[in-house]
Amino acid sequence: MEHRVMVEITDGVADVRLVRADKMNALDNAMFSALIETGEALKANKAVRAVVLSGEGRAFCAGLDASNFGKMAEGGGGSGNGGETALGERSHGVANRAQYAVWVWRDIPVPVIAAVHGVAFGGGFQLMLGADMRYVAPDTKLSIMEIKWGLVPDMAGTQLMRHLVREDIVRELTYTGRIFSGTEAARIGFATRVCDDPRAEALAVARDIAGKSPDAIRAAKRIYNAAPYRTVAEGLIDESVEQTKLIGSPNQVESVMANLQKRAAVFND
Repeated sequence: MEHRVMVEITDGVADVRLVRADKMNALDNAMFSALIETGEALKANKAVRAVVLSGEGRAFCAGLDASNFGKMAEGGGGSGNGGETALGERSHGVANRAQYAVWVWRDIPVPVIAAVHGVAFGGGFQLMLGADMRYVAPDTKLSIMEIKWGLVPDMAGTQLMRHLVREDIVRELTYTGRIFSGTEAARIGFATRVCDDPRAEALAVARDIAGKSPDAIRAAKRIYNAAPYRTVAEGLIDESVEQTKLIGSPNQVESVMANLQKRAAVFND
């Protein structure tokens, strides 16, 4: 894993970096494994309160390693998901292996911020969609590039895009594969912020989030993760259930007392 993804955890913030810089952090079998292993480890780490996901070198992630496309053309095992050929197999809950490399970031119970620069093409673009928020440099080049290779986006992108951007825009970008900028990504809804230094800004926001009640942050993420698939009535119940658990809990009391006493809160993970 250390040859594909590096993780440093400081004061509750997990700084996660794709480190295959010589290949623009392209997705090969080892990268798929590293993303899943990293996500699973962060899911289980109660001390983590926020995550920043970025790529070292010239790019966030250039998408699927080019060698996989040659294997596809030869009828080999280059399935586009790191070597798994049975795409219909649900190896990770509702997802297959490649889908879970993206979806695991949505499953992490604390906020994930993707800091995106250089390029985010194809699978790299879908990877950033798994984050709660996406901070993108203005000159970043992005593309739903699968159509170039005669494919469709299949790393959970179709299910994530439909909740972020108008359907006709998603369709146009999918059908054409055209490259668009970080500035356009913010205008149409794929980027949360346009930043000259996405990683620095993402880390600053992550540190701010890490200073809030971890119970309330996790509850909010559970509500928002479920919301697209719930009726209004179910969503209102979700709010009430989570709020009932929070009111009077130790971390909620600490939030109140810290504000009343004008001091920094000290939360228990």
